[in-house]
Amino acid sequence: MFANSSQLARFKSKSSLLLPFIFGLIIVLFTSQYSFAIDPNRAEILWDTYGIPHVYAQDTKSLFRAFGWAQMQSHGNLILRLYGQARGRAAEYWGEKYLESDRWVRMMGIPIRAESWYDAQNPTFRSYLDAFAAGINSYAEEHGDRIDDELKAVLPINGVDLLAHTQRVLNFTFVVNPQQVKGINDRLLGSNGWAIAPSHSATGNAMLLANPHLPWSDLFLWFESQLTAPGINAYGASLVGIPVLTIAFNDSLGWTHTVNRHDGWDTYELTLADSGYRLDGKIQAFETEAQILKVKQDGGSQRSELLTVLHSIYGPVVAQKDGKAVALRVVGLDRPGALEEWWNMARSHNLSEFEAAIAPLQIPMFTVLYADRDGHIMHLFNGQVPKRPGGDFKYWQGVIPGDTSSTLWTKIHPYQDLPRAIDPPSGWLQNANDPPWTTTFPQAIDPDRYPPYMSSRGPMSFRAQRSARMLIEDEKISFEEMIEYKHSTRMELADRLLDDLIGATQQQDNKLARRAADVLAVWDRKADADSRGAVLFAAWVQEMGSPISFAIPWNEDLPMTTPDGLADPAAAVKALAAAASKVEAAYGALDVPWGDVFRLQSDATNLPASGGPSNLGIFRVFSFATTKDNRFRAVEGDSYVAVVEFSNPVRAMVLTSYGNSTMVNSAQSGEQLQLLASQGLRPVWRSRTEIESHLAKREVFSGSDRAVQSTNYQL
Repeated sequence: MFANSSQLARFKSKSSLLLPFIFGLIIVLFTSQYSFAIDPNRAEILWDTYGIPHVYAQDTKSLFRAFGWAQMQSHGNLILRLYGQARGRAAEYWGEKYLESDRWVRMMGIPIRAESWYDAQNPTFRSYLDAFAAGINSYAEEHGDRIDDELKAVLPINGVDLLAHTQRVLNFTFVVNPQQVKGINDRLLGSNGWAIAPSHSATGNAMLLANPHLPWSDLFLWFESQLTAPGINAYGASLVGIPVLTIAFNDSLGWTHTVNRHDGWDTYELTLADSGYRLDGKIQAFETEAQILKVKQDGGSQRSELLTVLHSIYGPVVAQKDGKAVALRVVGLDRPGALEEWWNMARSHNLSEFEAAIAPLQIPMFTVLYADRDGHIMHLFNGQVPKRPGGDFKYWQGVIPGDTSSTLWTKIHPYQDLPRAIDPPSGWLQNANDPPWTTTFPQAIDPDRYPPYMSSRGPMSFRAQRSARMLIEDEKISFEEMIEYKHSTRMELADRLLDDLIGATQQQDNKLARRAADVLAVWDRKADADSRGAVLFAAWVQEMGSPISFAIPWNEDLPMTTPDGLADPAAAVKALAAAASKVEAAYGALDVPWGDVFRLQSDATNLPASGGPSNLGIFRVFSFATTKDNRFRAVEGDSYVAVVEFSNPVRAMVLTSYGNSTMVNSAQSGEQLQLLASQGLRPVWRSRTEIESHLAKREVFSGSDRAVQSTNYQL
């Protein structure tokens, strides 16, 4: 290489001068272009073209901080309003219309309890909550022009606010809400979920379907994201303002939730006497708490209102009348660890770790459907179920005598007491908000092994029957077939009753009813956008009233074929004629397409819907609100959907029906609604290569909590 020793000496001399320069240049280049790899406080968000944030961080605090920033960027106004309500100060910030909400929040003790929950957090996890709040505050400080001025009164946010919001959502909206306490059950929060074992899968891989049905507004909105840091790489969704993923999957496993038939609250009737109430033959004094609610007035002034809360041994008094009072008792108020439990679930790698994560039962309710790469599937009737002294589910749904401490429960059933099925012989598990006993067939969970108050004994809804039927009828389900089944709009109720209805109509001399029966006879029994006859059938069901009277009632020994038959065929024909008259008058035809009447709407989008109400036995659920011209728009139902196959790598398709942002002028507004209308899903982008090939924006964060770089890409 070197001709002689003098050339070698000259090279060494020059090298001694060049090497420091070369090393210095390498360091500059490395730190300027790749400093993310050596700055432990650095994080970045890769926003894809659907507005999904893929958060990458070098440590967990930075991950939570960036996640708070991301949620604020997508839902900032909504988040601040929700946190203001969770403080019980919404009327103070925004006026009279929030006063009833503040009364409920304060009466339930949410703000004060949130402080104790915050103090009770694992110190490490508490620091994560603080980091999430810091991300929210950072975004609001740097992008205050994007936040409505009236909402800035809530700032700054802290970790206590996160726990108050979590408590309001979980314990005082899902477990119990004010409408239920008043005896009004105008909304049944629902979901579908499937877990399919390798034995029932066409590829030999376990699969999971996540399909919650929630209102498309307020605290029920889903926020889809990916969180990646040391020890975690999870994709899924959280309810807006919740700082962890609540439905998710990683490279090894995944889970979804459905709202279960769980009774986590009771009302007790107290007999008032001498400023107290009767208990065990004596007079028990109330603990009295006085609070001041402030209410913003027109013009900006405030008035004050006194709220006096009476506490009994059962809980706070929520109503008084005629010498009686009603007290409310709710589970989970002494269990502040739901957020950390979800966090640990997302970091699990196998069934054993997942069960260890969920066994503390910090999440107050929700069925868990689980699948993993090892091929395991599980159904868990998760929840904090009180250890009650006796009685069945129906008894505890009523008002309980509060004059004896014998009806007071103080403990909950541990994890091992809860109904659970792991790897059933059928190879599949499903839940559509039915009790756990019908999760699979042959039956894997025997209701007789559990206290009769654990859950109800039926009936199995028509949606749940439809869910199970699709799984039973296909012995080897492929990933593509699961997507097809997810979008099924077939009406189980029509399959059960239509032949009887048409037959009964042929026995009656009612021309309008016969014309209607002719339409129903050629209808495809679906609620697809172009289905003709679905509007008429739904109108007939409404005309029949709820519940429909069946000739054969539901039988738990025949869960998939009962109820059946029309108890009063003549009345059914009369109702069909009445429904036909209304449909023809409203739409000019008996066979009006379903999608002409039922719509998917946003500010800039108006599309035909495929899917409908749960009571018709439709798996693809939408609930509708009336609009002009006798049309209806979807306001709840299919919201976040994930279809996951635990192949290598994991394969997944998803959709967030209404999009991933509520902020004005969002670039992604309406895009996913178009997919929803076409019964489509979109692929999940999880690898950096995939994400960067569909990149809309990159945000890089330093240890100062500020975005030091934001780059937009052409969409």
